[in-house]
Amino acid sequence: MQSSLNKLKIINDPVYGFVKIPFEFVYDVLQHRYFQRLRGIKQLGLTSLVYPGAMHNRFQHAVGAMHLMSSAILILREKGVIITEEESIAVHLAVLLHDIGHGPYSHVLENSIVQGISHEEISLLFMHQLNNQFDGKLDLAIEIFKNNYNKNFLHQLVSSQLDMDRLDYLRRDSFFTGVSEGVIGSDRIIKMLHVSNDNLVVESKGIYSIEKFLIARRLMYWQVYLHKTAVAAERMLVNVLRRAKFLMMNDTPLFATPALKYFLGNTITLDYFQQDNKALNAFSLLDDSDIMSAIKVWSDHDDFILSKLASSLLSRNLHKVIIQNEAFDTKSISNIRAEVKRKYKLDNSEVDYFVAVDNVESHTYNVNKDKIEILFSNGELKDISEASDILKLSVLGNNIKKKILCYPKDVFVINDNV
Repeated sequence: MQSSLNKLKIINDPVYGFVKIPFEFVYDVLQHRYFQRLRGIKQLGLTSLVYPGAMHNRFQHAVGAMHLMSSAILILREKGVIITEEESIAVHLAVLLHDIGHGPYSHVLENSIVQGISHEEISLLFMHQLNNQFDGKLDLAIEIFKNNYNKNFLHQLVSSQLDMDRLDYLRRDSFFTGVSEGVIGSDRIIKMLHVSNDNLVVESKGIYSIEKFLIARRLMYWQVYLHKTAVAAERMLVNVLRRAKFLMMNDTPLFATPALKYFLGNTITLDYFQQDNKALNAFSLLDDSDIMSAIKVWSDHDDFILSKLASSLLSRNLHKVIIQNEAFDTKSISNIRAEVKRKYKLDNSEVDYFVAVDNVESHTYNVNKDKIEILFSNGELKDISEASDILKLSVLGNNIKKKILCYPKDVFVINDNV
């Protein structure tokens, strides 16, 4: 039988240094194959094609968020906030498992080989499955995750506009990409946390750190998360999987690992997941390596569309990207589509695999959802958009939308000034 000392491991994290696993049961969950799968899923998907250092994974991020949760619980208890041992274990588990439902290359799977199901919904399904296996020990963690527990601030620590998830991924993604604009004072922010009226708030001394946090979030979205080259690569990967699914659903022989083949050969919806454990078990075997091994084989497939997209990804021959604020000229897009159709000898429906017109958007702060409130010494609470001298609601609450157009670089169009 394993002793408790053996379970209280120390993990050497490149961002925070030594991270302690705080509870024995947290170690048991962390060791489960469902969670270990996250080692094989990159945190930033194909962003490493832009920033070569961005090779970190979802496992590292989840452990980092758990570490920040330990710091937050300690600070809140020191300020007199009552958090029981059971609640502490549960909220650590909730943040540790918040991303367990992510598929290969993060959000790509949600848009291609599963239908109408988000990673949050799959995370909850995994949590219920783990709860069954661990005899109900995740009951409270699930209640906190779903925001059904009577202490709202615990859920806010897991999921809000100032949660441990965001504090970790901004700092971690900045570290691995080398984009210094994303560096935030997570330690300072956590030290300034408090609870008022069952809501997570920030003491007024931390207002400048919150301003920096929101500015960093805005900059990281456009420099990293929505970088136009990374967006183009993701669209190409989505179309590779769409084409593979189309071929397999039409009985075309196609290489894939058993888990990937299950999703390519079936229309998997949320109902499917809920009614058949086979879907969740197959999903638990998927990671980035399933996709990349398939792409390597597909690059030599007889189907032109599949092989062209797969080989282009492998050689980083990514599509040309144009991003702008206004809508694209329809005539120019028609010219591009016509040239792609002619050059690649495609029909109209097949052109969509190579020409993508889409929207990307970034919303720095939502004043109507889990506000970030600043607590002043006289007990007054103000929303950050009111308390800040430099971050006004007209800036913070502005949902920035841009138009993006992707198409192959080897397609020459006389006038692509769209």
